[in-house]
Amino acid sequence: MKIAMLRGPRDLRIEDSDLDVTDLKANQIHVETEITALKIGTDRGNYEGAERVPGAPDYPRWVGDSNLGVVRHIGKCVSQFQVGDRVVGNVPHQSEYIANENDGIVRVPENLASEDAVFGWLYALSSLCFRKARFEPGERVAVVGLGVLGLGAVALGPALGARVVGLGNSPVRMEMARQMGAEAVFDSSDPQLQEQLNRWSEGEGIDLVIQTANPWPAYQTGVEVVRPGGRVAIVALPGRGEPPLDFNPLDMKWFYQKGISLIAVSGAAADRFPDQTLRFTRHRECRFVLDLMAAGRLRPSQLITHRFPYAEMAEAYEMALQREKEMLGVIFNWN
Repeated sequence: MKIAMLRGPRDLRIEDSDLDVTDLKANQIHVETEITALKIGTDRGNYEGAERVPGAPDYPRWVGDSNLGVVRHIGKCVSQFQVGDRVVGNVPHQSEYIANENDGIVRVPENLASEDAVFGWLYALSSLCFRKARFEPGERVAVVGLGVLGLGAVALGPALGARVVGLGNSPVRMEMARQMGAEAVFDSSDPQLQEQLNRWSEGEGIDLVIQTANPWPAYQTGVEVVRPGGRVAIVALPGRGEPPLDFNPLDMKWFYQKGISLIAVSGAAADRFPDQTLRFTRHRECRFVLDLMAAGRLRPSQLITHRFPYAEMAEAYEMALQREKEMLGVIFNWN
């Protein structure tokens, strides 16, 4: 088995590792990888050696978390999967793996292309931004940061009943936001941004900001543009790898006086009307977005700008390190 391992900052290697698939436990499945996807923001931070994220593994460490493959063997008690099923796993870049059937693995609908489905877990995170912030249909939503995660939120917005505006600083990504359903797109550094948003929202303001970009200026944009009493759903890691702040991120004029809510998008969203079990688990969130893809309402493959054989993965990470704005969806082929 081959696996991508990060031995230290900018030291990414494809290594061989033993994997015994001859004696699966009763609830285990063996999956052979077809393609994996690069989660540019988070993986780039790990690759360049930005400060540690609490709970993240130390070097040497695996990388990646979007893996699409085919089930090759199953344990005798497995009930959710069959041999031959395509599955999308919240699993690192590796050529094959063994997992318990209740791990972060979801079956892919038969009519869904693999290059769409591989983004299932990433789009589930985009969906969680809406769910944890208690989004309601008809609200105006601004997405700050137009990488794959942000563009996923842009694309999900219309499917959920949102009126979406994209805020970015790359003409390529801003145009992609328009193609994916944003009603309007503005340059986040425009000094007239607030006036433009007021016109777009007919003076009603932005109900929900989805914050997907790490730099502090992006955070500042989010708390500035949200309406008084609004919410900012933060799925980014604000300030990761940046120098010390020259402003107060909880300044009264943005936080206390506006009465906004800052929401960390992690874990699962609690149910408003709980049943005996949590209904929208991570698995359910992933199945939800996969079903939207299968119905043709989401097509993340249109974001793919680069395809690499897995042996050239380090080259792709170096490109991401240079923060090339033309780089969006990146696929690694393991066949």
